[in-house]
Amino acid sequence: MTAPIDGAALLNEVEAFHRRFNVFPTEAAYVAVALWDAHAHLLDCFDSTPRIAFLSPEPGSGKTRALEIVETLVPQPMTAVNASAAALFRSVSGGNGKPTILFDEIDTVFGPKAGDNEELRGFLNAGHRRTGVTYRCIGDGGQQTVQAFPSYCGVAVAGLGSLPDTILSRSVIIRMRRRARNEKVEPFRARIHEAEGHKLRDRLAEWAEQARGFVMGAWPDMPDGVTDRPADVWEPLLAVADAAGGQWPERARAACVALVTASKVNDKGSLGVRLLTDLRDHVMVGIDRLPTVAILDRLNALDDAPWADLHGKPLDNRRLSKMLAEYMTADNEPITSRNIKTAGSVLKGYYAADLWDAWARYCPPPPESPLPPLPGTENMA
Repeated sequence: MTAPIDGAALLNEVEAFHRRFNVFPTEAAYVAVALWDAHAHLLDCFDSTPRIAFLSPEPGSGKTRALEIVETLVPQPMTAVNASAAALFRSVSGGNGKPTILFDEIDTVFGPKAGDNEELRGFLNAGHRRTGVTYRCIGDGGQQTVQAFPSYCGVAVAGLGSLPDTILSRSVIIRMRRRARNEKVEPFRARIHEAEGHKLRDRLAEWAEQARGFVMGAWPDMPDGVTDRPADVWEPLLAVADAAGGQWPERARAACVALVTASKVNDKGSLGVRLLTDLRDHVMVGIDRLPTVAILDRLNALDDAPWADLHGKPLDNRRLSKMLAEYMTADNEPITSRNIKTAGSVLKGYYAADLWDAWARYCPPPPESPLPPLPGTENMA
């Protein structure tokens, strides 16, 4: 009979292996990545699998190296640079076991110059859940039939910039940085170090068989405030930590809180939510109505906001009207501009009363200390 493997000690070794070659931005990132490596060996125990995304604003930040180390530790790694959606779903639905897909340069797929990749986006979204399938027509001409291909698999990605919101919300986000001069790592030599990683991978697979009964159907306790999609993302990782024991349950929950909090700070939501939030927190503070021309002036003057450069030109009246019309007033009517009487004239503009319902439904909580009104934005009669 095989001697039981100490899961906590094994995860310590996996973390240490990453630390030899990767400089992650936080301690939470090391914990999350080690747990993700282990969870890839237990996918059939979970209802969903989080994606792990190594993202950075600039090249040379260690993203590809992070994927290389992950590749040595996960089952059946499949490197998929520029792979088509068809190739991926056929690989996942094949009978040779599920690959772990490693997608480098994901910005070439979803970046601003990448074009339309809805098919691949749909595959990555569907494969997040164990019930996820991709439907395809097979056969020729009038003999075509629709077949469901399973899409569920582990996916790690790396790239510049960001990802579509639908993928970000299903991911553990590691925001990589270039190494500082005092941050040293061991050079990774595939001929030497792959074998070391593979030994750890094999032990992870062996431990996973021992832990399967504990992990299957587990409902790990979530930290306070972690609900909805973030809870779905972290549930498998916390279940792995609980199965490993030692300090990992505590470290995993601390990492969960840290990374979920960081994702909320970095997540501005959709462009529409960003517009609503900026209107509430910066443009219409303390006033009940404002002409459209004044709203546009204030939005386009905001620092660290996208409005002055939307695809090469500032936000205009037509775009503002179109974006706000997607949201509803409390009376369930689209938000539209209305007449505002000013000294000697009538201008089109927006009323705070029409925006309140959308603010309450879509925006994050307002700042605890609201900014004072901008000069010249007093209530207009």
